[in-house]
Amino acid sequence: MKYGEKEVKNFNVKKDLEVWKNRGKSRYTIKIELPEFSALCPRSGYPDYATFRLEYIPNKFVVELKALKLYINSFRDRYISHEESVDEVYRVLMKKLKPHYLKLVGDFKPRGNVHTIIEVDSKTQKKI
Repeated sequence: MKYGEKEVKNFNVKKDLEVWKNRGKSRYTIKIELPEFSALCPRSGYPDYATFRLEYIPNKFVVELKALKLYINSFRDRYISHEESVDEVYRVLMKKLKPHYLKLVGDFKPRGNVHTIIEVDSKTQKKI
């Protein structure tokens, strides 16, 4: 197994999703695009592909980008629906970062003539 495969396979979101202290003085928005999300359909086992778009206004913490990449890559061999994957990433980031605002969009590539976009936004949610 190559080192990148090991990092992804052994990634533990509870201990490995690193966050850093937000040293910014201004309230700013961070936008991150993750264009290579993949997971397996829990029904068929076929791969699903998506672009995840994350937008957040940090409070005390920001997410470390390599750790975020590894977390997203850790879905690669998991059987999980579109909705569950977006919801999980949203909830994990809300819990770890406690941002002023967070929005996550999962834009899934068409499969079987269906194009799905899942969006979750902290303005529409109860506190986690």
